[in-house]
Amino acid sequence: MSSAAVRRVLVGLLGANLAVVVAKIFVGTASGSLAVLGDALHSSVDSLYNVLGLIVIRVAARAPDEDHPYGHGKFETLGALAIVVFLSITCFELVRSAVQRLLDGGRAIAMSDMGLVVLLATLGVNVLVAWYENRRGHELSSEILIADAAHTRTDVFITIGVLIGVLFARQGAAWVDPVVAIVVATLIVRVTYQILSRTVPVLVDERAIPERAIRHTAQAVDGVKGAYGIRSRGANVEAAHAIADEVEERLKRELELNAVTVHVEPC
Repeated sequence: MSSAAVRRVLVGLLGANLAVVVAKIFVGTASGSLAVLGDALHSSVDSLYNVLGLIVIRVAARAPDEDHPYGHGKFETLGALAIVVFLSITCFELVRSAVQRLLDGGRAIAMSDMGLVVLLATLGVNVLVAWYENRRGHELSSEILIADAAHTRTDVFITIGVLIGVLFARQGAAWVDPVVAIVVATLIVRVTYQILSRTVPVLVDERAIPERAIRHTAQAVDGVKGAYGIRSRGANVEAAHAIADEVEERLKRELELNAVTVHVEPC
């Protein structure tokens, strides 16, 4: 993973997310819509995530030291776990507000056509941001980008829900807005579970391959009498071998060697 590349992505996304927040605050204030203002508050968390990501990436990129002999890579996974905490808080607040609105009978809003256009524009920005961040996250093998992209997708669902609620509220059906908010909350729970299922195994060093499968494969080789003390953990083996291949090619090219063998050791 290139930490410099991840930082460049986060800086660009920070600018886009701040623009979305400003637009939603403007529309929410002009229309008196608490749902839109709440959506703006939720979107502002994206900007905080970007700042958090920039800090975490800087720490994760540090070389191994005496206190962290295996490096600082898991700080990025820890940052992704922090996003789960923020998502959980957002989900709770969303449900609480929705239930309160249902009990109050809803609120009337005065959303203009221009306000709807601005909300649609922010929706488009969020869709592009989520797609781009997820793509770059997988390209750079960055957990923080992938997790943040998942959160941005919840922004898309929330904004869609807000738009639906606003349209019905303009027709007098104010109860639709809180109902849609509860539906959106269930989508946030699903995204939160997806992030947890990806980050927790990394943090607890869950086994990567079942012990029985490794033993069976090893003992199938002629000359192997037995396999024991087997352990496996998640690691980017593909990236390690790619580095080894590059080292071999460079040694052959620059030192004019006929054959070079590089062995990758686990750490």
